[in-house]
Formats: sequence, C-alpha cells, structure tokens
Amino acid sequence: MATLEIRNLTKSYDGETPALDDISLQIEHGELVALLGPSGCGKTTTLRLVAGFIEPDTGSIQVGGEVIASPKFSLPPERRHMSMIFQSYAIWPHKTIYQNVAYGLKYRGVNGGEAAEKVKKMLGVVQLDHLAERYPGELSGGQQQRVALARALVVEPEILLLDEPLSNLDANLREEMRFEIRRLHDEFQFTSVYVTHDQSEAMVIADRICVMNHGKIEQLGTPSEIYERPETRFVADFVGTTNLLSGHLSGSDRFDLENGIVLPIATQAQIVAEQDVSISLRPHDILLRKPTQNGAGVGEDGYHVYPGTVEECFYFGELLDYQIRIGENCVLRTITPPGNRYGTGDPVNVLIHPDHCVLVREN
Repeated sequence: MATLEIRNLTKSYDGETPALDDISLQIEHGELVALLGPSGCGKTTTLRLVAGFIEPDTGSIQVGGEVIASPKFSLPPERRHMSMIFQSYAIWPHKTIYQNVAYGLKYRGVNGGEAAEKVKKMLGVVQLDHLAERYPGELSGGQQQRVALARALVVEPEILLLDEPLSNLDANLREEMRFEIRRLHDEFQFTSVYVTHDQSEAMVIADRICVMNHGKIEQLGTPSEIYERPETRFVADFVGTTNLLSGHLSGSDRFDLENGIVLPIATQAQIVAEQDVSISLRPHDILLRKPTQNGAGVGEDGYHVYPGTVEECFYFGELLDYQIRIGENCVLRTITPPGNRYGTGDPVNVLIHPDHCVLVREN
C-alpha cells in the first residue's frame, strides 16, 4: 500500500530561515492531497523532498512504512517508484507523442508488445490515441499536458507528484484540465500530491487540502471543511472570499464588533476559549431583503436582521456583488443571484445566521 507519511520534516536553505518548519502529514493509499498556499509557503519544498531532489534537515519521509528519506539516508529519485508532472510539461520536442509516453517504460525495461499495448491504452485514456505520431509542437497546451499525464501514469507509479501542472494554461484550459485530472485520479487511484496556489483548482481536484503558510501547515481537511469551517484568519482569507470582522466574544452566542454591532454565533467550543479571534462571514451566506417595519431583530429560520444601505453594486451576469453598510463603520460584501436588484443608496435588510458566523483564530 502506497501510504505516504511525512514526520516532523524541516528544511532550511540558508541554515537559518526554515522553508519547512516541523510539518507532519499522512496521505492514505489512493488519496489525492493538494498542498495549497502562496509563494514561499513551503509547498514546492515539500514536493521536492518527497521526490528526492533535496534532503531533509530533520524528520523523515516514509512510503508504505519504509523510510525513503531522513538526514542520514535518502533513496535516489529513480528508485522511489514515483512519477512527477512539472509546470513546464518537460516533454521532448524531438520525440513523437508515442515515443514520449513510451520512454518511461523503456527505462524500466518494458519493451516490445507489452510496452506498445500499455502506451496505446494510456493514449486512449487521455484521448490522444489519434495523435500518437505527432510531435509536441503540433499540439495545444492542453494536449501537451495530457501527454505529460500519460507519460507519468503509464509506468504505474506508487506516488504521483504534480507541481502546479496547469499554471501555464489559459483560464478555459485550466478549468477543463482540472476535471480531467480528477477523472484520471478516480480511474487509477494513485496516491497523489498536488501543489498549487489556485484555490479553485484545489477545491475541484483534492480529496483533502493542506493549507500552508510560512513553512507550516495552517489547516488540513476536506474542501468543504476548509471552506465552511476555516480555523485561522489566514485560511479564511486565502481560500475563497470572506468578510473578516474584528471584535471580541461577549458570551457563548454573541460577538461584539468594534463598531458596537453584535453578531450572533453558534457554539464553537473548540475556539470559544480563544481570546484572539475574529469572525469569518462568507458573502454568499448573507441574505438581502426589502426593508420591513420590524427593523432589526431575529427573523425567520433564526436569521438576525440588520438595517443597511447599499453603497455599491457590481454586475457579473450570474451574480451581483454588493457593498452594504450596516451601522456607521461596518461594510459587508454580499454576493447574491441577480433576481432581486437594489440600487446604490437603497435601504435593505441584511440577514445573518449564527451558523455562518465562523470564529477564526488570529494566528
């Protein structure tokens, strides 16, 4: 079983500043985990350590319970039974598509009819069997990335490593290839580590997302856990769009903003004890309604109602992006479907549910 386990891994390039700071992570057999974070967070360093391109300062890396890297021992990359897909595709321009895909099999001693059968099958899987005799320069960027995928998968690696493989593609191709990579993973079930700085990419592709920052793991969880229940201010701000509101807890079910507005919160025992917290409130979780005579208070289905005023509205076709002022100093971003439209200066009722006010640690 190709379970990948990273234990207490650290790495510094200058001997002082840690690129990785004591991270631990276990990826189960057949699981795809995305390492997500900004430039310099340590995600590519983690991938290079797993691949064997660099060696750890402390800690270890194990595959199937066997150590493949530690400060005293490092298995060469070619003996790790891994395939890596690079940002630049790294396919040979002077070889045909067939020859590119077959190269890894030849290196592993698979020749003749067996190799031909494997290559033909894999080209069919990535929908390039009709282009086998073409050269990379005759293919689109998306097709070249499919060649890189086929070459990595045909050798049946224990671990598949992907280093921002879609960053060189245009927006439409990136979206198409996200679903293609997920489809291929579901079909072959390789244990996979996927490095990206694109939140949408990670949400579509990954079974779990490992959000990294300054060489540490900020949060590890499923896409829905990361998005709906971020644990830190950094995760809430980096993954998706949110309103981050400062203030303090004044009870188990209320959060006082600095401007005097009180927001309701659901019980979150694991964080309530924390003193240094903020509220994360996603724009699409805020509802807008026409004003009623009732004014502020608790409305239907447990939503709390606040009188507000539309300051700005931006039209994006399938959605409307509002800036709504409640009170004197609080402006909330709200994203709604285009059904009910409000103009600048219009009064509105702002509806907020306690379940959507998520407490996050400041650090």
